[in-house]
Amino acid sequence: MEVSNIKQVINIDERLTARINELLSHYPEDKKKSALLPVLHEVQDAHDNWLSVELQDRVAEILGIQPIEVYEVVTFYTMFNQQPIGKYMFEFCRTSCCAVRGAEDLMEYTCTKLGVKEGEVTPDGMFRVVGVECLGACGYAPMMQLGDYYKEHLTKEKIDAIIEDCRAGKVDLHKQAITE
Repeated sequence: MEVSNIKQVINIDERLTARINELLSHYPEDKKKSALLPVLHEVQDAHDNWLSVELQDRVAEILGIQPIEVYEVVTFYTMFNQQPIGKYMFEFCRTSCCAVRGAEDLMEYTCTKLGVKEGEVTPDGMFRVVGVECLGACGYAPMMQLGDYYKEHLTKEKIDAIIEDCRAGKVDLHKQAITE
């Protein structure tokens, strides 16, 4: 799949606009750029968990900054996706503790079960499996991140159950923000 040929529908609706304005209200008027990270998170969540160049340009316009300032952030942080990733991205920790506890084998098992290679999206657009650097949960190895949640002490059986729950629509990817 060539990313440059993929067109993303940009939908900055009333709900997203209100959320962006609420985020901007936490910063001085002349410091809108300070809201870049939270705005990118909100915009990515509202757009199938990825940010096309056109969408990044729109964020720059909203914040009154240069597009390159958005590109620099999006390309630096691995939490921002620059291509479609599927609805569920399984991010397996592959550093020392997880590797010793079998994370690589579990990642390979998951890829085989889903019929993809690492980094590919399943044909139905549901799943992507990737290896990532340390997720900081060594005591719970092997583990992976799914949305905002860690899935810990993984086994093949736990992975099977997670995949089934995802297919059944039982997996919430995002923690609910606590607002005052």
